[in-house]
Amino acid sequence: MPIPTRPFLVVYVAWHPDFELGPAISKHLFDHYRREHFGNIAGGAGLSVVYRHEPDPATGVPLPIDLEEGETSAVVVLFDENFAKSPTYMAWLQDIEQSTDEAGMRSMVFPVAIDASLTRSGVIEQAVRWDRWSDVLELARKLQKLTTDLTYQFSRMLRLYLERLRRPLTEEEELQGYLQKVQIFLSHSKHDDDGERIARIVREALHDAQGFSSFFDVKDIPTGTRFDRVLLAQVRVSAVVAIHTDSFSSREWCRREIIEAKRHSVPLVVANCIQDADERGFPYMGNVPIIRMYPVLLDRIDTVVGRLLDEVLKDFLWRCRTEMVNRDGPSDAVFLPRPPELISLAGLVGEAQAEATLVYPDPPIGSEEQRLFEVVAPKVKLRSITEWIAQSGVET
Repeated sequence: MPIPTRPFLVVYVAWHPDFELGPAISKHLFDHYRREHFGNIAGGAGLSVVYRHEPDPATGVPLPIDLEEGETSAVVVLFDENFAKSPTYMAWLQDIEQSTDEAGMRSMVFPVAIDASLTRSGVIEQAVRWDRWSDVLELARKLQKLTTDLTYQFSRMLRLYLERLRRPLTEEEELQGYLQKVQIFLSHSKHDDDGERIARIVREALHDAQGFSSFFDVKDIPTGTRFDRVLLAQVRVSAVVAIHTDSFSSREWCRREIIEAKRHSVPLVVANCIQDADERGFPYMGNVPIIRMYPVLLDRIDTVVGRLLDEVLKDFLWRCRTEMVNRDGPSDAVFLPRPPELISLAGLVGEAQAEATLVYPDPPIGSEEQRLFEVVAPKVKLRSITEWIAQSGVET
């Protein structure tokens, strides 16, 4: 099967031209989703972000939205009083909503309630609640919360699209698949003053702000089940936050959780909460985003959560891309969502895997890393996704 020529996700941002914050919010979304780390995964220059705000002189409303421009489409509507009071813009939005309803869950509208009165009056329902974020929060914090919330919804859309690539789904299966939550695993140490305390605060933030399903150590392990089997099984199917406090690297189970997360290539973010010193930095905590979070202030939880959701979205984008190309590609290709590291070799078992090709997101790794692989595993080939497509002849 050829690789789709259209992007996996197109994001449209719509607002009324009289909404003063419209340009700033839309520019933030554009900059966030067009960043290089999304482009490395999805190809091109990141996710496709398209504005809809200026009225067409011929119609008095923005240009129409073509839901066939992407495999999936997300329409983000910055819904303020100007939009609500404009009959022409409301009629335009109703047409969009009707089109997305007919397209099924591959296309969705995500209203952002700027004004609380719009939700109280019933003008919009089930919106991203910008209006609930305290007025004392600076604009940058609100923008961060907005991108985190939207990224979670985009991840759900791509997860559902990935399932549709693998098998046909009924309408009920699509709805249940979309509603399934992303699981978060909090890897932490109980052997210093900060590990468990920070984990509890992060867990509360996840539940209160986003409603994520999280897995939290022994309190969530069912009675009668084996601690080790359940714990490691949960790591393999979760997005992982490693709360790196002073004693983290010295604890066997913390190390095992990180190794398991790396071996199964799950989304992983390290929250660097070192108070004093780490006597032996664990070598497998690299090659992933590391966010500094001071253990006393804990003022960067939103940043950690937001970056984790970025990794989740990247993971689904990568899996969608590789699901398509792997159908016609060489059988020895092993797809990695991150640049390869020596622990990537742990999954290559037996003679058949000895000459595998590790395929990873662009750009190609540096020559110094390449040489290390040549010493340890000289028969294993390393190829960025662009290099692999060019060499394997996959149709694009």
